[in-house]
Amino acid sequence: MTRRSCAIYGVGIVCASLLIIGIGLVVTQVFQTLIHNRLKKEITLTEGSRVFETWKNPPPPVFMQYFFFNVTNPDEFLVGAKPIVSQVGPYTYREYRPKENVTFVDNGTRVSAYQPKTFVFLPERSVGDPDYDMITTINIPAVAVMNKVKDSFWKSSMVSIWMNSLHVGMLMTRSVNELLWGFKDPLLSRIHPMNPEIDEYFGLMYKKNGSNDGEFVYHTGEEDFMNYGRVATFRGESELSLWTSEQSNMINGTDGSAFHPLLSKTERLYIFSPDLCRSIFMEFEKDVKVKGLPAYRFTPPRDVLASKEENPANEGFCVSPKECLGTGLLKVSVCRKGAPVVMSFPHFYLGDEKYSNTIEGLDPVREHHQTYLDLNPTTGVPIRASKRAQINILINRISGFPKTKFLNETIFPVMFINETVVIDDVSAAKLHKLLLTVMLVSNSPLVLVGLGAILLPVFIGLIVCEYKQKKSTKEDTSYSPVSNKEGDEKNGSSYVALTPVIDKS
Repeated sequence: MTRRSCAIYGVGIVCASLLIIGIGLVVTQVFQTLIHNRLKKEITLTEGSRVFETWKNPPPPVFMQYFFFNVTNPDEFLVGAKPIVSQVGPYTYREYRPKENVTFVDNGTRVSAYQPKTFVFLPERSVGDPDYDMITTINIPAVAVMNKVKDSFWKSSMVSIWMNSLHVGMLMTRSVNELLWGFKDPLLSRIHPMNPEIDEYFGLMYKKNGSNDGEFVYHTGEEDFMNYGRVATFRGESELSLWTSEQSNMINGTDGSAFHPLLSKTERLYIFSPDLCRSIFMEFEKDVKVKGLPAYRFTPPRDVLASKEENPANEGFCVSPKECLGTGLLKVSVCRKGAPVVMSFPHFYLGDEKYSNTIEGLDPVREHHQTYLDLNPTTGVPIRASKRAQINILINRISGFPKTKFLNETIFPVMFINETVVIDDVSAAKLHKLLLTVMLVSNSPLVLVGLGAILLPVFIGLIVCEYKQKKSTKEDTSYSPVSNKEGDEKNGSSYVALTPVIDKS
């Protein structure tokens, strides 16, 4: 066997080996399984893991925006006219939320932590000065007190007299800072000496700057990557005791800051929100890209806040059978000390139209009022997010309080928040590098298949060339006897000459 033949056979063997091994690895997904298993081990809440430090102290900046609804026809509204509101905002704050007192429990399978939140005002991202900008809105302390005492004739009479003497009405005008961070309320101050449990101060974010919601205990994800970041207990409890059904009281999902790797478009993502006093779920909406990073967008569907008629599973969130609100609303008085607070999406987005039609000046728009999470499907890392929620007050006529006699039952919007985060450039660069590594390792069998495919035509070409060479050599070296008559006659002999053989057929 010549060297040329050996080379041809060698190329053929290498080509076949590359194709067989490469196709086998693609079919069995060996490399993809290896890299996925590696990700499952790396993305855990354990010391030294790839994500632990960023989980404790997230580097991307979080911004909290507050928008208020200013009543522009207060006198007309108080005598029964349709309220007209104008949106004022944003008033933007940088939110810092590092996790503190991080401690491993249950043999390291869970980790407990507190998450204090601190807010710093950003004038360059705001529409005005919160110390001087005034907002006219529903007098929430007065409405809360009236609802608290409405079942007692003597208490309601006393509170009504106090409200008149203190000139406390259904509306109040306060600065943005007072509405957010607290002010001393005259009615609450009158009640406080007789009932010390009632705080003299009121604010929508009162005592929330620098405070935390309580202790969270999270699953680390070591035992099961699907449990990565999932809330195990909140304030020492594995379920709530606020609602009327076992399902409604369940603490499901993460706190919204971490999600398991290898996300699927078909799964539901659950998030436990202390602000809503419940868990909600989100579903895949579409593919997006943020800073060149691929992401799945998950959003809460209408079912989350649907009425019990639309979604029977939500019946457990009715405070009582008589207090089941329509689609788009969640009454959270059970975790707001009995105050008639109702949560919704901004401008009653995804809610029944009757709620937004009751208030002039509301216009629900998906782009501005939808809550969403953009998650990288490979790692589960949040790339971009926007949490939007609206605080409303349920107002109506209350027996014993003449100030309410012209009021119609209304879900009155007070304020909505927009909490946003986008991955920072440094974290995005690190994630780009990680995703590139994952792609190269996962697709390495395709490289083998590609090399085999490149060598295949080379191998075929060599075979064809070898065949033609052999055929040419055979034609050039064929033999035929030739007579030399002159020689034969003289010498009585003959010789053999090299002549081409001519096919006469």
